[in-house]
Amino acid sequence: MTTSTLGQHGSNTSTDKDIAHAVGGDHGQVEPGEIAVGVVIGRASEYFDFFVYGIASALVFPTIFFPFADALTGTLYSFAVFSLAFLARPFGTAISMGVQRRYGRQAKLAIALFLLGTSTAGIAFLPGFNSLGNASIVLLGVLRILQGLALGGSWDGLPSLLALNAPQNRRGWYAMLGQLGAPLGFGVAAALFAFLTASLTREEFLSWGWRYPFYVAFAINVVALFARLRLVAATTYVKLLDERELAPTGVIEIFRAQGSNILIGAFAALASYALFHVVTIFPLSWVTLYSDQSVSEFLVVQLIGAALCGVSMVASGKIADRFGRRNTLGALAVLIAIFSGFGLTLMGGGSLGQDIFILVGFVLLGLSYGQAAGAVTSNFTGKYRYTGAALTADVAWLIGAAFAPLVVLGLSAHFGLAYISVYLLSGCAATLAALFINRKLGEREIETEAEAR
Repeated sequence: MTTSTLGQHGSNTSTDKDIAHAVGGDHGQVEPGEIAVGVVIGRASEYFDFFVYGIASALVFPTIFFPFADALTGTLYSFAVFSLAFLARPFGTAISMGVQRRYGRQAKLAIALFLLGTSTAGIAFLPGFNSLGNASIVLLGVLRILQGLALGGSWDGLPSLLALNAPQNRRGWYAMLGQLGAPLGFGVAAALFAFLTASLTREEFLSWGWRYPFYVAFAINVVALFARLRLVAATTYVKLLDERELAPTGVIEIFRAQGSNILIGAFAALASYALFHVVTIFPLSWVTLYSDQSVSEFLVVQLIGAALCGVSMVASGKIADRFGRRNTLGALAVLIAIFSGFGLTLMGGGSLGQDIFILVGFVLLGLSYGQAAGAVTSNFTGKYRYTGAALTADVAWLIGAAFAPLVVLGLSAHFGLAYISVYLLSGCAATLAALFINRKLGEREIETEAEAR
């Protein structure tokens, strides 16, 4: 869920020491590593919320909230509700930017994380269909929308600040840091659900066991809230954000001025975002519906995959710094396209094939997602960079990942697993096309500037 902005202004001569001196605030001098920890903690807590809901959408909600439907239809209904957060997220960004302009960054972040934590905890207490009937589904949808609004408001600018102050030869490394929250969040969520499904009977798990990860999510959000507020409360941090022009702008204004950059940035990351749910949420639903492999064992495989994702994500920082972020994204889009050709064979090849699909998919996800955030947001002028980075992520999630579990499961169940390949290939084609258009636009700008001289 985060976007790291790779601006060009003032970043060529910056060093780690610059950040340490620039970001200190009332709490004393804050080292770059401490900022990085704040970024990772904040993103990990958000992704944990994200994956707790996602895993429950595959394993729990079809039975609890849609018992009147068959297993496949109930899961598709559950995934439809899952997508609501991504539809709400851009609206959350728009609303939160207005809140920040009027009341400040601290107020905006506190409201967003409080809303995220309480809506997540609210799901934990929500009665099922057998108790409330259709009202339970409506309440689930409302809480899911609130989660999306909260995620839209949780952008704090820390990844952009790190990227803008990164040394020129370490931009890929700094861009990767915020993305580490994804494998960390998924790993904790998968571990919790693996433990619960292995330790409890199915009846116990569906009755009360599934609710515990949502309680944990609320507790983690409280910790993350204080960790992030400590940083955004630093006066020199706020001053540095102002100097870098990392301040909110109106959503309508930015779409009118630089809407094309938002779309190009979102499509440039689409291969990675398309893969995101194809290796995390969709396989859980497929294994639950059509495989003999136990859910707890499969979650352990995904947990190993998350660890591999984290390692490959760290490697992506080194690779991108050597070969360039956009080159890395393009090369990974090609590799994901090749990988997609084996989707039918692996997912339809029993437990071994499914496990290989997960592990290889997670490695590719780490390599690509590590550099997917903000690869072309240096196109934004300083005034629009802060809001542009947030909206680019929102649009990428919406068009690339929001409906992935619903679409891939629906098509695969009715027409065959080959549609995994079709979905992934569409994302790869979008990434390559966006990167090509971005390069051509860059070349045109250079030519125009040369002619002006």
